[in-house]
Amino acid sequence: MRKVLLAGMAIAMMVTPALAQTYRFVIVPKAMNNPFFDFARDGCQKRAKELGNIECIYRGPVEHEPATQAQIIQDFVTQKVDGLAISVADVAAMTKSIEAASAAGIPVITFDADAPGSKRIAYIGTNNKEFGVALGKQLLQLRPEGGKYAMVSGGPGAKNLAERVDGVREALKGSKWVEVGGSPTFCNDDPALAVQQMTDLRTATPDLAAIVPVGGWPMFAPEGFKAFASKNKKDIESGKFTLVVADTLRMQLELLRDGYANALTGQRPFEMGEKSMDVLLAIKKGGKVPEIVHTGLDLVTKDNVAQMLK
Repeated sequence: MRKVLLAGMAIAMMVTPALAQTYRFVIVPKAMNNPFFDFARDGCQKRAKELGNIECIYRGPVEHEPATQAQIIQDFVTQKVDGLAISVADVAAMTKSIEAASAAGIPVITFDADAPGSKRIAYIGTNNKEFGVALGKQLLQLRPEGGKYAMVSGGPGAKNLAERVDGVREALKGSKWVEVGGSPTFCNDDPALAVQQMTDLRTATPDLAAIVPVGGWPMFAPEGFKAFASKNKKDIESGKFTLVVADTLRMQLELLRDGYANALTGQRPFEMGEKSMDVLLAIKKGGKVPEIVHTGLDLVTKDNVAQMLK
């Protein structure tokens, strides 16, 4: 009887490691000081916990630094992690990093910002051209009479942001809206710089009728954004100056509710984090995955902001 028990224990010890295999998946944001990516992290960690055999590792540059992002990815390649989900800060730099990871046998997907010419297997996130079109249409609906407008963007090497800029321009083409010179500005995902650029744009063009940040950066510095909007509050309330901003984080919804902006177009970063884990796991198990997974948009104005805040 004792021999049978010992044999059973030996078999259990041999089987347990295989059953307890944990995949180490890494989600790499453009910048960890950008609160947008906190939601992708939370979605990733929630889904990893639900699946039970995944460790969600969240790590990226503190600030928007493509070279640092590339080095972080190389470190994870050296560590032989089981999969990478990357928000691409710079397409040229990240294409090389993705190739290195792929050569090491590590599956790579992108989320939020894509590198479609690379060896990434799939992209999860917003249809960024449609995102830009939605921003432009919101402005056009609010102010069909047109005027001068400017955009604020993030990193000049980010393909997703370039697509949003193109989308805004496409939506406003043929209308009475005219983009001013020097637009878009590039804040490199720095919230304080984004607020300063908005101030500079308004100063340089006193009759500027609208600013459209194609990411939520200026609102991620809520006090700074509030100070800027407060100086222009009369014009915002009268319809002389319009702010249509990307993203719908809670702090942004509160600013919209309190009259510091006119409209928001939101992405779904939490869902991006969740789906990144599902797709990487499916790849590791040998399954086929769709190349593109779009996560949708949310359009918010003063009419439905209270509902969004619930």
